Amino acid sequence: MPGQTLSTAAFVLEKRPPTDAFQSLLLFSPQHGHLRAMQRVPRKPSASQVSPDLFDEVAGLLESSNQGRTWFVKEIRVTRRHGAIGRSYDVLRFASALAAVIGRNLVGEESREPVAHLLSTALDAFDAGARPDVVYLKSLYRFARDEGYPVKQEWLPSLEAGDRAAAIDLLNHPVAGQTQPAEVAVRLRRSLEDYLGANTEILIP
Repeated sequence: MPGQTLSTAAFVLEKRPPTDAFQSLLLFSPQHGHLRAMQRVPRKPSASQVSPDLFDEVAGLLESSNQGRTWFVKEIRVTRRHGAIGRSYDVLRFASALAAVIGRNLVGEESREPVAHLLSTALDAFDAGARPDVVYLKSLYRFARDEGYPVKQEWLPSLEAGDRAAAIDLLNHPVAGQTQPAEVAVRLRRSLEDYLGANTEILIP
């Protein structure tokens, strides 16, 4: 029986160390959602071998012999690399946290394009050196809102007046120029994560 092939563009959400000559990639495609793909690691690396990194945007051809339960990379190329993310521990930490949230939670077909746009916007902001704590907070709030959870109607009103005003400021204005103190962003992030963990099906790693 011929193998199934899939041509797709995707984001690299996870990259595991190679085992048995294969490295495992978790991809998120705007068209196909989450895809677990195995890429063969050659014994002798060559210049022609493309090895995607975490947060890369890629395009490629995948092949499966078991109806898409497992995919193998047949061809792949990097279309965009967010190389600056790894130069700062805080940026890497928050970018990894967002990738883990997207990676661990099922995304319905109707939500794939919005989530892909969210990822693209957030990774560009991380890459450009925007405040990573604010980028993550705004992205997590937007992800929950777009998944249909009443964060605006329930979480925001639950905050004390000062924190509610700070949250509205952070969420409604661009990241550039944000002056809210880091400790306020930390408090709001933990509050939002606690709310999502207790009141939604969203998994927070």
